[in-house]
Amino acid sequence: MDPDAVKSTLQNLAFGNVMAAAARNYQKELLSGDKAPASSSADQEVDLDELMDDPELEKLHADRIAALKREAEKREALKRQGHGEYREITEGDFLGEVTGSEKVVCHFYHREFYRCKIMDKHLKTLALKHDDTKFVRLDAENAPFFVTKLGVKTLPCVIIFRKGVAVDRLIGFIDMGGKDDFSTRALEVVLIKKGIISEKEEEDEDDDYLEGGRRTVRSSLNHDSDSD
Repeated sequence: MDPDAVKSTLQNLAFGNVMAAAARNYQKELLSGDKAPASSSADQEVDLDELMDDPELEKLHADRIAALKREAEKREALKRQGHGEYREITEGDFLGEVTGSEKVVCHFYHREFYRCKIMDKHLKTLALKHDDTKFVRLDAENAPFFVTKLGVKTLPCVIIFRKGVAVDRLIGFIDMGGKDDFSTRALEVVLIKKGIISEKEEEDEDDDYLEGGRRTVRSSLNHDSDSD
């Protein structure tokens, strides 16, 4: 056998092994995303098509779609239960409302008490943001049975329910520093600490949310918590 031919064959085999190894490394880098290979747009389209046929990627995509569907169904169910808004209820509605959801915030208020209106403003904002918790309000004047049963003596009174059981309450503005100019965020932090709502990702909020309604406070410095 010609020695030169043997040498050429061995070189070709070695080159083939090197190219095969390089191809395997290229495929690993492409799948891991560690390196963006320089290639033509046609090559990229072919590679994407190959990736779309990857069973693992297809499973991840299917799992993501299923998770989004479950989340949408959960939100719709909560909406049917009255979540996502701040609603007025009656004494006749009360038991059904507080037992119909796992987490409920109920504001016992008086329509003429200034501080109840302040609490309403903040709770309305939080109801829109924390739709996994139900936010309702009940006119204490028209709910004498539950006012007595729950020992509501000072308004505003916000009672926290878990699975239909009253587990905590906010009396007046004590938890927010006892002043009228507390911010929505201050109330939110109190409710988070009490475990009835969860912390949300930070968003751009308006001044009233972060600092309180200072413009209205100037005309209400003499308003104290009211009692029924």
